[in-house]
This record gives sequence, structure tokens and C-alpha cells, in this order.
Amino acid sequence: MKFIATARSVQGSSASRRLRRAGRVPAIVYGGTAAPLNIELDHNEIYHALRKEEFHASILQMQYEGKEEAVLLRAVQWHAYKQQVLHIDFQRVDANQALHTKVPLHFINGDSSPAVKLSSAVISHVVTELEITCLPAALPQFIEVDLGNLLGGGSVHLSSVKLPKGVTYVAHGSDADPVLASALVKGGGAATVEDEGDAPAAETPAA
Repeated sequence: MKFIATARSVQGSSASRRLRRAGRVPAIVYGGTAAPLNIELDHNEIYHALRKEEFHASILQMQYEGKEEAVLLRAVQWHAYKQQVLHIDFQRVDANQALHTKVPLHFINGDSSPAVKLSSAVISHVVTELEITCLPAALPQFIEVDLGNLLGGGSVHLSSVKLPKGVTYVAHGSDADPVLASALVKGGGAATVEDEGDAPAAETPAA
């Protein structure tokens, strides 16, 4: 995806407030060998871009002063109660340097699984995104988790998912094989409740 950025010559909270009143968003690009770059963006353009999943989990092409630069979205600051973007952080991307980021999980075939068809189980998505490391060229927009063989009371661990080539899961602590989804049967619970309790809680991305 592409977005347009222009130079931001004035910094500070008062200057940022003036930008926002004018329908602009202050932002910064950091990383690599170059100095941090202060930029500004069109609020409407970036607001609609942020509503797309791929903008959060893919290499972006920033158009700046007639050139394009590869960047990765790192942080978004939103207004406490308005649908307004206050500030954005981007990181420069080096094709030869591994990225450390998060990608969303896409769950498929849950409704046709034995857990739902035969046991009327409720499938819980325990983890909704995965922390990974890979080279920029190998960065997936999402990772697919097939629930087609999930049984009632069962669960799907990361070890049953084939990660894209060049992608490595970043484990935290001793949990190298987290539960991604579980099938809860009414009155029976899940067969792996203990495992599920040890799984990392699903993190909510910046709104």
C-alpha cells in the first residue's frame, strides 16, 4: 500500500494542534542509518488506510518528495473519544534486516468443523495475532489457521500451523507452542483448559 507524506518543518505540541485543526496528522519515520524524519499526512487518507488490515501488517510505500521509501507502521495514537488520529510512528525497512512485528491470524473452516457440526461447540479464538520475525520480503499479511479438523473440547496449537517460509514465531517465556483456538462444549468445557490458561492473552492492536 502507498501513502503520501510531506515534510513537517515545525515541531512541538502547539504546532501539532494547528496541523490537526487543518486536517493533517503529525508523524515520524525512524530507523536505519538516516536521522528521524518528521512528516505530516492527510488525516482523511490515513484514517481510511488505518481501517484496512493490510496497512497494519505489510510493507508500506511512503511517497515523499518525489521518491518512495519502504516503511512499516509501528504505532498509532488516537484521540480518547473522537475518531481522530493524533500521531503515527513508522519504521524504515531494510531489505536485508529482519523485522520483528505482529501479524493477524485468519481462522477458516470453523463452522464446518466437527466441533461445531457434531458437538455444537463454541470456538474461541484465544490468540488473534502472532509475534514473528522475518526478512521484509517474507512478511505475510496474515497467517491462516485451519480449524476444519477441530473436535469438540479440543484445541489448535501453533505447532499444527505451517508458518510461511522464512517466518519464525517469537516465543515469550516457556510457551513455545501456544493455544490459538479452542472448542468449548456446553457443560463439558475444553479438554485443554489448563493449556489454554497458560496461553498468552490476545493483544488488542492500537485502535
